[in-house]
Amino acid sequence: MVSKNQRKQILQLKQKKYRYKWGLFVAEGEKVVEELLKAGWKYHFLFTTKEPFHPDAIKINSTEMKQITHFKTPSPALGVFEMAQPKPFQNAEVTIALDGITDPGNLGTLIRLCDWFGIDELVCSSTTVDWYNSKVVQATMGSLTRVNCLYEEDLAGFLKSLGKTIIAADAEGASLYKATHPTAACYVFGSESHGLSEEIKKVTNTTLAIPNQRALEGAESLNVASATAVFLSELFRDS
Repeated sequence: MVSKNQRKQILQLKQKKYRYKWGLFVAEGEKVVEELLKAGWKYHFLFTTKEPFHPDAIKINSTEMKQITHFKTPSPALGVFEMAQPKPFQNAEVTIALDGITDPGNLGTLIRLCDWFGIDELVCSSTTVDWYNSKVVQATMGSLTRVNCLYEEDLAGFLKSLGKTIIAADAEGASLYKATHPTAACYVFGSESHGLSEEIKKVTNTTLAIPNQRALEGAESLNVASATAVFLSELFRDS
């Protein structure tokens, strides 16, 4: 069963301040929990409504799982894990940066995209949603074990210090398909609703867009995760 103290702590971990106070986060879903365990991430509690998948997993009923889940519909598995130790920035040839991405599902998908394309780290503005948010963790489907997220208060200054071409994704930019892509560059993506911050615009060297084939009659914008997928596909076309 789930103790009263366990239930209280798990529910408090919905809030960022408690996650960083205790250095813990909640992962829900069999795939995500299994990936974290396989990667050797340390855990405090493991719960399941099915047959235990781990010697330390506690079997509970569906009513108990509903009392501790962070979602409307609970998953069969839930774990409380320790946050990973921060890793130093590697500054690979291609840097992906996120400016003000607030939707947890989008960030989770972006982390999965980086994992797919072999990008080991994401650089995020301080206004980007926390990657330990439960919805982000679930949306990554375990990719957070292979992609590191770094948060920078001054994202523009940080990117400028890397000494690489800074390329921003923006609907007003030149065609992505006609551009020459430098070997080393930072690609910055902003939120669908607010776009890029003025600070990022000031340090941008080039702005690229995915051409809208319907011009003024089509959709006003692309979802940031969809746009990033198109960019990455183009960058790694010859891989």
